[in-house]
Amino acid sequence: MHQSVKKSLVFASVLALGTTAIAGCTKKADVNNNAVVGITQEPGIFDPHTVVAAGDEEIIFNVYEGLMKFDYEGNLNPCLATDVEISADASVYTFTIREGVKFHDGSDFDANDVVYSLKRAAGLLETQDGTALVSELDSITDVQVTSDGRVEVTLEAGNSELLSFFTVGIIPEGYDNCQKAPVGTGPFKFESYTPGQSVILIKNDNYWQKGLPYLDKVTFKVCADMDAGLTELANGSIDIFPYLSKDRADQLDPAKYNIESNGSNMVQIFALNNAVEPLNDVRVRQAINYAINRKDIISVTMDGAGVELATAMSPAMGSYYDTSLDGSFDQDIEKAKALMAEAGYENGFDITCTVPSSYLIHVNTAVELASELKAIGINMEIKQVDWATWLESVYAGRQYETTVIALTSSYAPYDVVGRYASTSDGNFINYSNPEVDELLKKIPLTADESERTELYHQVLAVLTEDACSAYIQDPTTITAVSTRLEGYHVYPMYVQDMSQVKLVEN
Repeated sequence: MHQSVKKSLVFASVLALGTTAIAGCTKKADVNNNAVVGITQEPGIFDPHTVVAAGDEEIIFNVYEGLMKFDYEGNLNPCLATDVEISADASVYTFTIREGVKFHDGSDFDANDVVYSLKRAAGLLETQDGTALVSELDSITDVQVTSDGRVEVTLEAGNSELLSFFTVGIIPEGYDNCQKAPVGTGPFKFESYTPGQSVILIKNDNYWQKGLPYLDKVTFKVCADMDAGLTELANGSIDIFPYLSKDRADQLDPAKYNIESNGSNMVQIFALNNAVEPLNDVRVRQAINYAINRKDIISVTMDGAGVELATAMSPAMGSYYDTSLDGSFDQDIEKAKALMAEAGYENGFDITCTVPSSYLIHVNTAVELASELKAIGINMEIKQVDWATWLESVYAGRQYETTVIALTSSYAPYDVVGRYASTSDGNFINYSNPEVDELLKKIPLTADESERTELYHQVLAVLTEDACSAYIQDPTTITAVSTRLEGYHVYPMYVQDMSQVKLVEN
């Protein structure tokens, strides 16, 4: 995979509804103090500083911990740090390090591990070339232990939006085998990975949060596709199965499964490559936005279980989202036709949508889009490719015209909009606007939260006016959980937190 694929843009394996034949698995879920989670994306990276796919992140959330950590309500809380002080100009972050924590290998966690981990993530180790492994941390210029045992992080310039990125996993000082033998401080320890079958985590008996976790073992079981997973769910060989469609969830026996749901804070995007004709014409992009009916697409692909989006951010981001943009592109075929004619395409044109075949929601969305775009003369061919090809050619190579994908973020507003900077590695739609670039430079330097919020609103307004792509929905995350378990929560981000899941007491 290209090195340019950064964590700032993680591709959600949301609703990976494939059509592959069921891989026969009929073994019952372990009735002991264990749980099995069904996943439909093959794991690939277990290094917390190089992980890209959201499907990998949901697993290693249970293995690694950062100085900060999100909870299921979206609150950012201290974790391996107990406190943080931020200088007035937001150029220095000073963390008080938690005591009494051990890594999975039995070694004691201390400030030196934090220094090593943050330097590694920021590309500052002597063995590195200066390229940050975690792009959001590339502004770090130094990390050191203070005389009183705290960790001081110095930035090249003030950045008031960086705190949420200190959720990055902390590993032992000098450790370099994260991919094959992950070692963190989380509630579960990595035991094994069998490609095509499962990732097995076991209880961390020395976890610093006393009493947690409750389960002795968690198995993330790889299923060929959604149908295979549902079959295993019905057979009792899976306890938890996330990213269900509403109709599938409605078919499950309520005596056997509880249905949990929450906003996903994902952004499903009909991505338009702004660097290719005729998509480099804002009038064409606006016409496409006016031609589609988001409500119909959500009905077809999610049985209505999604929130319509007109801009690049989900309402799940709270006040940073601008509600005044709602309805900006309500379907208006006549306006769309007029814009097409104004741009010189009154007879339409042909275009290709390259979509990852493993994600049925995106394939179905592309099919519905193709149908709706015919009304303004756009003939869209759908080209399905495998996930690896999509990452290589579409995202990293930017060799495409249009695509459909779901974008996730680190539950940080800057992570959502930062990818639209003209210089961003994550700007795979090749969008460029000097006004947006300047606004994005101002946000981290603005200490006042209300002023930062207004800057975010300005960015969203420009992105919407430019119709840089067509935004479809924030899909609702729906998860089936066996009634033998309790304590599971659906996060507004791509996470499977198993730390508080336990057997129901009879």
